[in-house]
Amino acid sequence: MVETQTHEETRDAGLDANGEVVVRVSNLVKVFRDFWGRPKARAVNDVSFEVRAGEVFGLLGPNGSGKSTTIKMMLGLLNPTKGFIDMFGHGPRDVKTKERIGYLPEESYLYKYLNSVETLDFFGGLFALDPKEKKIRTAQLLDMVGLTATQMRTVGEFSKGMQRRIGLAQALINDPDLVILDEPTSGLDPVGCREIKDLILNLKARGKTVILSSHLLADVEDVCDRAVIYYGGKVQQYGTLEELLTERDTIRFTLPALSEDAQQEVMETIGKHVAKDKVRVENPTQNLESFFLGVVENAIAKDEHTSGSTAGNEVAEFLRADAPVPTQADKMLERLADNEAAKPVASKKSEPKPGQPVVDTAKLDALSGEDPKKQPAPEVSRRDKKPNALDEADDKLSGLFGDD
Repeated sequence: MVETQTHEETRDAGLDANGEVVVRVSNLVKVFRDFWGRPKARAVNDVSFEVRAGEVFGLLGPNGSGKSTTIKMMLGLLNPTKGFIDMFGHGPRDVKTKERIGYLPEESYLYKYLNSVETLDFFGGLFALDPKEKKIRTAQLLDMVGLTATQMRTVGEFSKGMQRRIGLAQALINDPDLVILDEPTSGLDPVGCREIKDLILNLKARGKTVILSSHLLADVEDVCDRAVIYYGGKVQQYGTLEELLTERDTIRFTLPALSEDAQQEVMETIGKHVAKDKVRVENPTQNLESFFLGVVENAIAKDEHTSGSTAGNEVAEFLRADAPVPTQADKMLERLADNEAAKPVASKKSEPKPGQPVVDTAKLDALSGEDPKKQPAPEVSRRDKKPNALDEADDKLSGLFGDD
């Protein structure tokens, strides 16, 4: 399992000091119409919110509440009926802006006849990545999503969960500044879900901005800083997770196990201030996800074999928070070094070593019947040749049928 910071430790790690706004949505409306132009459905209804640099922002709501429609308008795939969207200070259709975005759609639209390596090579080519860098990133991403052992299988043979894994890899191939994930854990097993959440926290720690759309509230609660909750195409709630989830009228005490006498003493003290039926005493339980992951980790420790995607994979090196980010000067120096290495080396006349016989190349040429000073005979054109019977017949045929 990937070692990462807790949510509390990373909550403010990636936020810009100036709180730069990466995405601004203002009074957004999207109405779908039928063939005759009559309003059929108001998918998004007067939605406004902001996404700041370096935070994980959640789009929450039940199916059909307008989350995916909002994302498609952010990406320029749909035009808003009303309102506007600002992405990095530009419109959603700006080409340079799109280069800074990685997108995992709700359904993985992949070429089923390509294998994993060919898939990432194709998407890396769309961003004009350097071939050497593209190869390195492909290997790191496949290892990160647990598909290294199955990389030569075509995507059409993958299960839905494995397709989500390769879809996530293609969304990160360009090392984007903004990552938009639409239901990223759909079809994934609990191990994959946990690794996706760990990856999101690592992206945040590196200063990336993540927009996470999901109706699985546990996923959002683990990683998001702020969230907007949709219903019926409208924003019902908007704020930080702490503001939305804190119950101000209750208090929870967590204590180590106490003896019966100590418990009785504590209950008597609490009973002086709170009615007995308002107090609940019970042993805490871990959630099923934690228990499941513990079972899988034990199986990995025993080196159990699996033919599917592997678990316990590290985040790709170029995506880690501690990974050095190459500057333009670094990239320029690397290109110059590659160009210098690619230049042909001028051949030098080798000097014979002491005691080594000297070879007379002129005598070798004479023995082989080749004269290096002799010029090749000039080619004789057909007009200069002496006509023969075959040439005369060819000329007659050309005259009859025309020479094209």
